[in-house]
Amino acid sequence: MIMVTGANGQLASLTLQALAERETPAVGGSRTPADGQRPLDFDHPASLDLTGVSTLVLVSAGYAEDDRVLARHRAVVDAALRDGVAHVVYTSLTASGDHLGFALAHRGTERMIRASGLGWTILRNGLYAELFGALLAWTPDGLESAFGQGALSAVARADLAAAAAVVAGDPASHAGRTYELVGEPVTASDIAERLTVTHRTIGLGAYRARLLADDTLLPFQPPMLASIATSVRHGLLGDTGPDLARLLGRPLTDPLTVAADAAAATRPGGR
Repeated sequence: MIMVTGANGQLASLTLQALAERETPAVGGSRTPADGQRPLDFDHPASLDLTGVSTLVLVSAGYAEDDRVLARHRAVVDAALRDGVAHVVYTSLTASGDHLGFALAHRGTERMIRASGLGWTILRNGLYAELFGALLAWTPDGLESAFGQGALSAVARADLAAAAAVVAGDPASHAGRTYELVGEPVTASDIAERLTVTHRTIGLGAYRARLLADDTLLPFQPPMLASIATSVRHGLLGDTGPDLARLLGRPLTDPLTVAADAAAATRPGGR
């Protein structure tokens, strides 16, 4: 049986949908399970039950400080070993993102999984096109960001989910492989042009100050978001590669369209 963790999250739910479309039986695991899902709370290791799971799609349990994320992943890897899981498919971070503020937890988890004795496949996902579009801010004059003219090899979340379903459905064919799943380069100006508005660049200091003043963000999030901005701005996240298209067996979903739609969805007063 295949289990996908974080089943109510966006990537995991799309992965389960992609598995269903491939007529591959799978179950979701979640700390707040819906009907047909299994309870799975990484923060309570003693409660983890992976009995009957042969392939585990471990969707990164981020949105926390590195020590907590790594502890969560350690708990599920230990449960996988105890309960007889044969293969773990881990959704990691593209290699070009090694300098990002959330890279350490991914690289630590990759090392953990490789050393575990479990079968494994690492999916090094590029940053979502949806995220790129959503991080642009609207002003009365158009869009603004700290991205400058830097390009991000953005990728549609649904494409990453489809790739995870391909691998999980036939883990033996992908054992011991690390895939770089990135999209096509998109700039903030490209998004603005698609939406027929202007784009204005702000400084990284002004962006960080704005993040720090936002009381809706958790303490680890401002440096994480600032690291994305400076990495895009200075051209460190524009690498491309063939792995994703090869896994999917089709062209990638246009990341510019996805990013522009995400930006348009946050426009005050609608599109």
